[in-house]
Amino acid sequence: MKLHVSVNGVGKVLEVNPHATLLDVLREDLLLTGTKRGCDEGECGACTVLVDGEGVDSCIVAAHSVNGCQIETVEGLESPGGELSRLQRAFVETGAVQCGFCTPGFLMTLTAFLRENSTPTADEIRYAMAGNICRCTGYAQIVDAVLRATTDASR
Repeated sequence: MKLHVSVNGVGKVLEVNPHATLLDVLREDLLLTGTKRGCDEGECGACTVLVDGEGVDSCIVAAHSVNGCQIETVEGLESPGGELSRLQRAFVETGAVQCGFCTPGFLMTLTAFLRENSTPTADEIRYAMAGNICRCTGYAQIVDAVLRATTDASR
């Protein structure tokens, strides 16, 4: 089947398997491997991408269901000049990136969250990221990164 989408601002027309997930299309057809395959059940958040601005677990989204949509992946967060987003920089500065496997999902979840709430509290951040699992950081550094990114943004 034909799939018409915009991925990180670039229009794409693809021939995809009718049973493919959005994760399959991103990783296998478009070679955007920043989105990680974790649980394949929508439980861990490693595969989170934005569809029309909303965070979704791409492992459980049928590719055909996003026809005509705008998809944002972690590869689209940096500026055209290659500069990391404020949130990406804050992740690096606070040690929120450890093994890195969960990082793309957290970045996408929190990017969508910060578009809605640019001055969150630590509790609001914890609630927003509840659908993402990290086995390395203990989450404190991730909360610190979001607070740093929002503090830096207000300066």
